[in-house]
Amino acid sequence: MTRWITFLDWGRQMVDYGRYVVYLLASRKYGAIYVGVTGNLLARVVIHREELLPGFTSKYRVHSLVYFEQYDAPGDAILREKRIKKWRREWKIALIEKTNPDWNDLFDSIVY
Repeated sequence: MTRWITFLDWGRQMVDYGRYVVYLLASRKYGAIYVGVTGNLLARVVIHREELLPGFTSKYRVHSLVYFEQYDAPGDAILREKRIKKWRREWKIALIEKTNPDWNDLFDSIVY
């Protein structure tokens, strides 16, 4: 557990760089979808994957990063997240498939 705390503390420092991200996670292709917003995508995805917090993503095993978009201002990212959360499921699927038709896990693309 110590290694994750160290990693997450490092992740909190990334907020200072001004990158805010709206992201979608999925349990599998056409499975459960989660929409979130964060100032540190890498740390937040690790929290979801490792099920460090109870909730929807741990209950339904929603761990694959299938879509994300970046913003410079936190307010813009929060507004976009709230709008996407109100969307119909079909619209969320279309958003994912526009850039990720196979629903590949994009986690490696943010790590390397």
